[in-house]
Amino acid sequence: MTPTLSPAPAFVYFDNAATTPLDPEVLDAMLPFLSQHYGNPSSLHGAGRQVRAAIENARKTVAHLINAAPAEISFTSCGTEADNYAAFGSVRSLGLKHAITSPLEHHAVLHPLQALEKSGEVELHYVRHDAQGRLDLGHLEEMLAAQPRTFVSLMHANNEIGNLNDIEAIGEICARYDAVFHTDTVQTMGHYRHNVQQLKNHFLVGSAHKFHGPKGVGFLYTRSGLQVNPLIHGGSQERNVRAGTENVYGIVGLAKALEIAVRDLPQHQAHVQALKTRFVEKLRAEVEDVQFNGLSEHADHSLYTVLSVSLPPSAISEMLLFNLDISKVAASGGSACTSGAQAGSHVLDALGCDPDRATVRFSMSKMNTAAEVDYAVEALAKLYRQVVA
Repeated sequence: MTPTLSPAPAFVYFDNAATTPLDPEVLDAMLPFLSQHYGNPSSLHGAGRQVRAAIENARKTVAHLINAAPAEISFTSCGTEADNYAAFGSVRSLGLKHAITSPLEHHAVLHPLQALEKSGEVELHYVRHDAQGRLDLGHLEEMLAAQPRTFVSLMHANNEIGNLNDIEAIGEICARYDAVFHTDTVQTMGHYRHNVQQLKNHFLVGSAHKFHGPKGVGFLYTRSGLQVNPLIHGGSQERNVRAGTENVYGIVGLAKALEIAVRDLPQHQAHVQALKTRFVEKLRAEVEDVQFNGLSEHADHSLYTVLSVSLPPSAISEMLLFNLDISKVAASGGSACTSGAQAGSHVLDALGCDPDRATVRFSMSKMNTAAEVDYAVEALAKLYRQVVA
């Protein structure tokens, strides 16, 4: 007799690395700026000044939460824009001729740097890594010793496989060689504590929708004293860093979401790590030949929110995400930014993963439950049992 699934929930959402549900507290904070406080923050009248005050209060909140100065925080449309600003701004404003990154970075970093390489503005170099995605920091130091004044961009955590990089150690290496260090912290902002007074980074980024805030707003931390030119021209907003009328309700929502995330961080981490541990144990018990990409299964070396699952070759590999969706389970095939495309994951390619094995990225949040983990594993196991039967 074919096993049946437990009673199906309306929907099980395990694609939080792509975007998280909006926290109800965040919505409450945003609503007045959608319905009542509609002044342009650049206007001098009372309605405008009221909205300007909300933006500056949000800036102070974000700065406080990462131990920065308010003047070091600029609001953007997303993490991708912030990454682009750091890359293009550093190379073009600081006269840098070399850049270092890794093949495992998000396209928000790789594509700008590759564009700068194509235009002849920089020579681009890549840090070596092993088959699990661990970066060779000795190689980074060798390259910086040969070319000290360099733009270095290495992420805190990989969005596909969850690997955590030691950005404190990377920052120390960069500081020894007068390198400009940018780290993409989109996946870790709101999930780990960041203290820019302890890090040696020059740039750090966040995107609200990764920590239960609204889509369409992010921020860039730029260390005081570093002057780089804007990407977007046409106005004096954001202290002449980014032209354009501010996304006021988004900015208010971002600050509130980050405040909640940091406030509840210990409980959040414990809850979500328990879900991930449960995922690993149940997948091993229910799915034959299950493996995990990168360092994804190791709690001390990967994001507690991300589990990258490698599944044995089968007839359902190409339609696996579609079949999970039919079973009311939302997940990703790797990076959400390419999950609808024909091209495979550049991260899994760089690791030399077997292209015949299917990958599913389950990414969890504080809003998920143990029952949802059990249901998702059961749904996945049932699909593989049907192939074997």
